[in-house]
Amino acid sequence: METTQRQTYLDWLRILSIAGVLVFHSAMPYAAGETWHIRNKETSDLLTYFIAFMHLFRMPLLFFISGTVSYYMMKNRSALSFIGLRCTRLLIPLLVGMFIIVPPQIYMERLTQGFTGNYWDFYKTVFQFVPYPMGGSFSWHHLWFIAYLFIYDLVFAPFFMWMVSDKSNNVKQALHKLSKGKLVYLLAIPSVIWYALLSKRLPETADLVHDGCYFVYWLLFVLAGFICIQVPSLIDSLQRNRRFAISIGFVSLMMYYYVWFNDAKLPFVPDAIWPFFSAALKPVIAWSWVMGFIGYGKQYLNHPHRVLNYVNQAVYPFYILHQTVIVILAYYITRSAGDTVLMKYIYTVIVTLIVTMGVFHFFVKPYPVIRFLFGMKPLNSSNKKAAPAAKVFVEKESLVEIAA
Repeated sequence: METTQRQTYLDWLRILSIAGVLVFHSAMPYAAGETWHIRNKETSDLLTYFIAFMHLFRMPLLFFISGTVSYYMMKNRSALSFIGLRCTRLLIPLLVGMFIIVPPQIYMERLTQGFTGNYWDFYKTVFQFVPYPMGGSFSWHHLWFIAYLFIYDLVFAPFFMWMVSDKSNNVKQALHKLSKGKLVYLLAIPSVIWYALLSKRLPETADLVHDGCYFVYWLLFVLAGFICIQVPSLIDSLQRNRRFAISIGFVSLMMYYYVWFNDAKLPFVPDAIWPFFSAALKPVIAWSWVMGFIGYGKQYLNHPHRVLNYVNQAVYPFYILHQTVIVILAYYITRSAGDTVLMKYIYTVIVTLIVTMGVFHFFVKPYPVIRFLFGMKPLNSSNKKAAPAAKVFVEKESLVEIAA
């Protein structure tokens, strides 16, 4: 039986992941060489290097943790009940986001492209259902993560149900063998091979239709999270081998930056395998850092805190709201010529944090209907005080408070 500590460290890691999303997206208007909705005239190469590093592991970590969430949601439910819950926690917030949260981002971008109408003139174009950016205004933008996760859970619900049942005991026993030594890292090999073979031919689009490589790539992190949390010995192995994972991640990252900065291949890699090796660097970095974070999280973040429940409730609405706040802020900030890129970036991070948390606290958290639209648990359920004997259940539920 999983302990409350196992959920606690995953809660903290998810919170840190969402905080990473904030600093990542806040940097996009100011990073050199990036194409984004709003762009500052002056840009920073250092911010480019920073977000390139974060992009390697931030989404893999979120998808891995989402796999653990799917396990806890499926554990005591049928497949149909699980799908119904994912519809309320994922599909409804996605639709709300596409029709309410995302359109202001597209509107601000259209203003930079010469659009002169008011917001209501623009908003009518959303219902033409022409996809963005192909001249239309219908998009999920940063909410693609929710769309992908919903599809994964919808398609794999029967597999998840089978895995949590006794019918899969032989498979779980076989997976337990991967906890010996460093065999747990074999879970990363299919993903590394898949990415290395297809990523250059099928670049990331986040549009589902043309995202064949990354759609499977992200899925493999979800499945790994589901499997590892169901077989606790695998998580224990990640904890034991955490230094090894981060060491591999650091060395791989240095090779990645060497190739990038020098526009050259690594001298010790034969030319015949260089295309495959260079493409494999990214997933190796991703898996190493994700597995390292899980291991270090279990080692050091096993402590609940009185603020954890509140922040757990906030992170999902925060994820849905934050990019719209960033885009609106950046539209006005980038028009100012009197401040440095660093000052604009810091201001964007701080104000986005304050505004988004304020919207959550005053306009989302207190109202049952708004909570439902943002995929949160019912108000009575979240405010319910449990007796000491029910403490384990309450803390476990914090893990499945959100989908991200």
